[in-house]
Amino acid sequence: MRIIAGRFRGHPLTSLGKGDPAAHLRPTSDRVREALFSMIEARIALGDIHVLDLFAGTGALGLEALSRGARHATFVDSGRKAQTLLRANIAKLDVAQNTTLIPSPVKSMPNAQKAAQLVFLDPPYGKALGEEALIVAQARGWIADTALIVWEETRPQKAEGFTALASRRYGDTTVTLLEPSP
Repeated sequence: MRIIAGRFRGHPLTSLGKGDPAAHLRPTSDRVREALFSMIEARIALGDIHVLDLFAGTGALGLEALSRGARHATFVDSGRKAQTLLRANIAKLDVAQNTTLIPSPVKSMPNAQKAAQLVFLDPPYGKALGEEALIVAQARGWIADTALIVWEETRPQKAEGFTALASRRYGDTTVTLLEPSP
C-alpha cells in the first residue's frame, strides 16, 4: 500500500504483515482508493478541509486526503493493531501535527472541536455498525452540514438523516456517497 497522489505520492504505508483477522483490518486497495478520490474530488475541493476517518484501520484514506491538501485528519479506531499501524503511518509521513487519533470505539468518541467536511466510514463488513456510527458522529458535532460521507461496505448503504448521492461497486467493495439531509 502506498499514497496515490499529492505531496506524499508514492510513499509506502506500513505493511500489515501477517495481519490480525480479529481486528477486521481490510485496507482499501490502491485501485479503489484512486477511484474513490476521483469521485470525491468531483464533488468537493480537498484543500484546507477537516477529515474524519471512522474505523480508520491503517489510516490510508485520511492520510491520502492529507496528501491531497486536507488540513487535518481525525482517526477513530478501537483496535490495538490498527492504532499501532496508524501511529506508524502518521510517523512515516511526519504529519502528527495535522492528525488526531481517538483510540476508542466510535460510539464512545468525544464531542468534536471542529466538524469535518469529509467523513470516511469503513466499518467491518456485514456487522451493521455504519448507521449507528454516523448517528453518533453527527450527534457529537463531527459532521458538518455540508459534509460528504464516503461509506465502504459490501452493498449500497443508506442511513436515516442522510441522502445517498451515488454508489459504485469495486469487486466486493461498494462505495456509497452521502450527505446530511437538510
